[in-house]
Amino acid sequence: MKKVIIAEKPSVAKNIADALNIKVRRDGYFEGSDYLVTWAFGHLLQLFDAKDYDENMRSWRLDRFPFIPKEFKYKIKQDSRNRSVPDKGAEKQINIIKTLIDREDVDGVISATDYDREGQVIADELFLYFEEKKPIYRLLLNEWTSEEVTKGMKNLKPNEDMKPLQDAGIGRQWADWVIGINLTSVATVKYKLNEDNILNIGRVLLPTLKIIYDRDKEIENFQATTYYKLIAKFKTKDNDEFEGLYYENDSEKFEDKEYLNIISKILDGKSGEIVAKETEKKKEYAPLLFNLSNLQGHITSKYKGWTSDKVLKVAQSLYEKKFITYPRTGSVALEESLEGRARKVLDTLKKGLPYEKDIKFAKNKRIFDNSKVESHSAIVPTYIKPTGLSKDEQIVYDAVKNRFIMQFMPVAEFEETKITTKIYDDKTKGIFVSKGKVQIIEGWRVVEKIDTKDTILPMVKEKDRVGVVESKVNTVVKKPPKLHTEKTLLRVMETCGKSFKDEEDSDEMMASILSGFSIGTPATRAETIKKLKDVGYIKVKGKSLTCTELGKTIVEIFPAKELLDLEYTGRLEKTLSDIEKGKVQKEDFLKLIINFTISAVDSIKHDTSMLSIFKVQLPEGVESLGNCPTCGNPVIEGKKAFGCSNWKNGCRFTIWKDDKYIESFGKKVSKDMVRILLEKGRVGFRNLKSKKGNVFSAYFRYEREEGTGYYRWKMEFIQ
Repeated sequence: MKKVIIAEKPSVAKNIADALNIKVRRDGYFEGSDYLVTWAFGHLLQLFDAKDYDENMRSWRLDRFPFIPKEFKYKIKQDSRNRSVPDKGAEKQINIIKTLIDREDVDGVISATDYDREGQVIADELFLYFEEKKPIYRLLLNEWTSEEVTKGMKNLKPNEDMKPLQDAGIGRQWADWVIGINLTSVATVKYKLNEDNILNIGRVLLPTLKIIYDRDKEIENFQATTYYKLIAKFKTKDNDEFEGLYYENDSEKFEDKEYLNIISKILDGKSGEIVAKETEKKKEYAPLLFNLSNLQGHITSKYKGWTSDKVLKVAQSLYEKKFITYPRTGSVALEESLEGRARKVLDTLKKGLPYEKDIKFAKNKRIFDNSKVESHSAIVPTYIKPTGLSKDEQIVYDAVKNRFIMQFMPVAEFEETKITTKIYDDKTKGIFVSKGKVQIIEGWRVVEKIDTKDTILPMVKEKDRVGVVESKVNTVVKKPPKLHTEKTLLRVMETCGKSFKDEEDSDEMMASILSGFSIGTPATRAETIKKLKDVGYIKVKGKSLTCTELGKTIVEIFPAKELLDLEYTGRLEKTLSDIEKGKVQKEDFLKLIINFTISAVDSIKHDTSMLSIFKVQLPEGVESLGNCPTCGNPVIEGKKAFGCSNWKNGCRFTIWKDDKYIESFGKKVSKDMVRILLEKGRVGFRNLKSKKGNVFSAYFRYEREEGTGYYRWKMEFIQ
């Protein structure tokens, strides 16, 4: 009997077939004596659209939302050009997979999709769609080399063991459908902001936009401050020159420029004494192994024209070609069990390198640490040396390879020197401080020839006399923060806005990242940034990212503020991570999402923040009674009511002529009453009659209730 192996892509199916020595290729699969190896093209199925559940949902109307299906259903992926028909390629491949599984000589199925949330769902949604009854097994690999495939086939797991991962993947799909379909539809109908008539609202999209918006606002509101520094140039007896920065009370920043000018003049022709010299040897460890976000940040900041989405695509290509390990990881260390494999990779890659003699395998916690690994280890090369790489593939591969080799190079060492110089003059209270570095051991830095701009100080000792050559007062204007780049944005998404003292190498930071408390996942962040560009919410300036007017408007008007809150979105992502670990039930997460969506739809429906952008010009002869308190447009008289002229765009401000509340006091709504109310905010009545027949005077206000958006009368007695 045979088993059907389903890979995520054709290239991976070929790797598996090669590892199992299967040579016969058929239409849509490989056939061997024990295995039939076939493939998906990513997701072959997609969730039903709202209109698939209910024909009425073809047109978007506010009263049809929120729309929550009783059960979620799947259909064959739609054609990208004609969304009314299935994709022919997907339909054909689904039929091939189903036919292979149904063969009488097949007694089981092996899911060999990527070992992550999305990969699990790609195969599982097929099994659910087929209502598959044959036994299903799971192949879990971090790389597609023949050695690992062979080993993995001997350690298959029952697919039901992966139920928590499936729940997290399907929970994520359903949650994003509920939020995306409902809030995108309702926001688009309500606000009509975009020429293309679709406002994309998403669980990860909006908080990412908010990160960029917040930085833009920080820059916009930045108040420039100016301070001054005094720098003196000294000369030793050997005619070596060096600079010193003037300090008083441990500060080098001065608000009074004239004060420093006076000191500068005093320094002319003076000499000073070296009163202290401190030298300290310091070590500089190689940066940690790459996770996806760090790799994306490294490449996008170093090379022009690269985006995080491009880095992921190139890394994915190298992974499928067996040259690097799984790229969609958040870990920056390797599992301790990978020591033997890492040694083999290092022995292969170091051969012929000019610094080969300095490369020594070592097992330490910076490289091998189970506590810093979640599902997948850091990205490292495999033992297969690549050939025929494209220019882009070479850039990403070299970055991964070099970062790996650096771990096994000597630690870089340098000497840090601090010289303190004193000018003996009553008016010069402070000291001059000079700092410099000298590289002693280049170590791992030789791998990428990292240039340094270290200041080299001359050889001096305490009590040495030095002359003042010149001095100058520099004006320093404190600069605003810089716009986000993809590198800085990825870091904020990865850490959910939390900052850590040592960003590059912090146990606290890694614990935060691996807990799942983040905006999106390593696999989805690049796609989110790309989508923000595609839908016109952000634009690119060189390597920087900034909001468009549309993006700013969305952030400022969107009433469901939780979706803009990093903390809230981080908790949702952490909940998905906890579902993977079996700590939280998918059903509880979906209840949370549905309740949020119902509340958010309601808040958008009753939101009036955008009505004021529509300016209504009244036809000649139509009288304005005053400005609408909701949107500022003219209020006019109609047959049955006084109402806002902006009603076509959704403003519902209305005062009915036969208002029952006003009539209950024996009064009528009149034109003059409405005019006074709009001008003064209240209107007074005398001789009002209560139900008991009492006569009194009172002011009436017409106030909007925040919860419902409706206007209600409020009465205030006149004493």
